Amino acid sequence: MDRLENTVRPYAWGSTTALPELLGEKPTGRPQAELWMGAHPGAPSRIDRGTGPLPLSEVIAADPERELGVPTVRTFGPRLPFLLKLLAAASPLSLQVHPDSTQAAQGYADEEARGIPLDAPHRNYKDDSHKPELVCALTPFEGLCGFRHPQEAAALLEGLGVNGLKPYADILRARPETEALREVLTALLTADKDAMAATVAEAAEAASQSPEYAVYAGLAQHYPGDPGVLAAMLLNHVVLRPGEALYLAAGVPHAYLGGLGVEIMASSDNVLRCGLTPKHVDVPELLCIVRFEPTEPGVLRPEADEASGEEVYETPVGEFRLSRFVLVPGAAPHSLAAPAAQILLCTAGAVVLHEGDDRGEAGAKGDAQDITLAPGQSVYVPAGQQVQISGDGTLFRATVAV
Repeated sequence: MDRLENTVRPYAWGSTTALPELLGEKPTGRPQAELWMGAHPGAPSRIDRGTGPLPLSEVIAADPERELGVPTVRTFGPRLPFLLKLLAAASPLSLQVHPDSTQAAQGYADEEARGIPLDAPHRNYKDDSHKPELVCALTPFEGLCGFRHPQEAAALLEGLGVNGLKPYADILRARPETEALREVLTALLTADKDAMAATVAEAAEAASQSPEYAVYAGLAQHYPGDPGVLAAMLLNHVVLRPGEALYLAAGVPHAYLGGLGVEIMASSDNVLRCGLTPKHVDVPELLCIVRFEPTEPGVLRPEADEASGEEVYETPVGEFRLSRFVLVPGAAPHSLAAPAAQILLCTAGAVVLHEGDDRGEAGAKGDAQDITLAPGQSVYVPAGQQVQISGDGTLFRATVAV
């Protein structure tokens, strides 16, 4: 196993304190939004096997089957198919949606054929993969996820008493659910910008007068005049307790609003934005991707295996599998082995990792080693390597569901 050296991404929405506090470091005063763990080309983790630090992506590329396991390479190719993150949001992220596998492949091929540069600001598809996501709260974590039932959204809009919102509420009450949601979101995103900005400002002023609407007043402070403030009112507002999670499937509009969490996703960059952003919003393409279905947020709680002590967040995708162990002093060590690569992340306390099986036998690299992880620290475990875990803390385990 290899201790990971990871990169912090300083996005503007990031907290200045949450990650430093978890890592036991002094804040820099600048936003620290995400800590990336994996082999994503944008910021691959680094490992040192005695010849100096190397990007994990290069190590995997040199011997994919040994590092990832044959099943992973056969299914997903010679790359680590997931990216693990610590995410610390102090202000809202953009309202967004991700394509499914077919949509991503078609969209990527189309933009490649049209010669749109990968770094063009109006490019939608950076690769040909889908991007399902799972976020698990470490602190109370606030977000938006999936459409409300139209009648609920209509009542929320009407409650503000803003005349400019009445036509949208009327549509939500009068049309069939899918048609109503599509028509209102389309109208919000294609309206005259100046007229919409005035309506959003009036709605924001009304929202600031009521605790029930505090989240939308907050969105308007961060994104004044943005139609995404009103689009957010079409979505379920969710507050996760620590240990709870959200799974975000293709086509489901969502936004993270605040909190610290562990996020895992398929290693893709495909995002179509709906609002709460100064970036490009491709309305026609967006409308092809969004699933206009009212849904419950579907808060996930881990399913515990009493024999192994592993608590699994079940999802329907193969690119990743996330679980956690809550370890107590004096308990028997847990043995972790998988036919795929793993990343192990400590989020609380101290976790001791011993390379080898329960008889203390070493792995393929030679003598067994122990690594102690503090909060925010992580290791990479190649496919087939056995690791014993013990200690007093919480450990998240990310691997591939093969």
